[in-house]
Amino acid sequence: MIKSAYIHIPFCEHICHYCDFNKVFLKGQPVDEYLQMLEKEMQLAMQLHRPMVMDTVFVGGGTPTSLNADQLQTLTGSIRKTLPLSEDVEYTFEANPGDLSEEKLSVLYNAGVNRLSFGVQSFNDELLKRIGRTHKAADVYETIEKAYKIGFQNVSIDIIYGLPGQTMEDFEDTLSKALDLQLPHYSGYSLIVEPKTVFYNLMQKGKLNLPPQDLEAAMYERLMERMTQSGHVQYEISNFSKPGYESKHNITYWNNEEYFGFGAGAHGYVDGRRVSNHGPLKKYMAPVAQGLMPHIEEHQVTREEKMEEELFLGLRKTKGVSLEGFKNKFFVEMTDIFRQAITEQMEKGLLVMEDGYVRLTRRGRLLGNEVFQSFLE
Repeated sequence: MIKSAYIHIPFCEHICHYCDFNKVFLKGQPVDEYLQMLEKEMQLAMQLHRPMVMDTVFVGGGTPTSLNADQLQTLTGSIRKTLPLSEDVEYTFEANPGDLSEEKLSVLYNAGVNRLSFGVQSFNDELLKRIGRTHKAADVYETIEKAYKIGFQNVSIDIIYGLPGQTMEDFEDTLSKALDLQLPHYSGYSLIVEPKTVFYNLMQKGKLNLPPQDLEAAMYERLMERMTQSGHVQYEISNFSKPGYESKHNITYWNNEEYFGFGAGAHGYVDGRRVSNHGPLKKYMAPVAQGLMPHIEEHQVTREEKMEEELFLGLRKTKGVSLEGFKNKFFVEMTDIFRQAITEQMEKGLLVMEDGYVRLTRRGRLLGNEVFQSFLE
């Protein structure tokens, strides 16, 4: 039963140097038409699948808050009208600091949005400029203060480490300023240089001054340390929260559960199939206008792949993957299927099996991708 929906708003007023998500410059785009087609896609999906209720809705991008107040009203109206939301739905909007006027915040709050996730990345204005962000540290304080004033309580921020020219001292400063906000949730990611980004092109030319790997690893260690000291529990490789403020939506992914993906370039996991939508706006909107789902690709996930994904995704969670849960889901012992991979990673000190769970060790978190890869071979 599907209880989660991801909704993609591909518009941005500015493109960051590291971003490889499906996005387009807002100016001159058919935003209103896109919002109409998005509502139609959601309606089509509801007719096909009739889910009971949505426990989580996550609106990401792009930059959803680059829409004006009227467009946000239209979007949230479509969501409320089309998706059956549970009474205690976790309803998240991604936002850029500095994008949110009090009017936009009020629209979101009055529509039932109860969680905001801000792409802060750093509190160093010089570094923000270098990575292509348009906000300044001052905008973060101002926007979060406005959000609290309107009534939001569940606020999360993202920070990135391993940025070009970033020092440990600089990252420490960002961590301190982030934690001074005393927010219930933080995400901390290492920079990944993806193809088709400004940073990738610079890297190809030898013009991207990235911190050495050992410094990046030390930054991650420091992130874990400081979050623990401040009472934020690490419940996933990159995510930390006060008890009760974990992102339920993201846990859907890590639990390998099904979810809808709506919008241009969105991915979903529906009825045992991984589906992805057309990315270009016209290619996305054309089939929807004709009453068809805008899928460019559908893949029926095999039982073997489901078991691999259970480990690949589930090991991201700090508590790991339940042996009993795995058996209940697949009617086979995890250790029978993955004995060799589990044994090898345990011998390397990257995995541990205890209290009925297989989980990453602290060192394993630093080398997570190596561990995940071992379950895909």
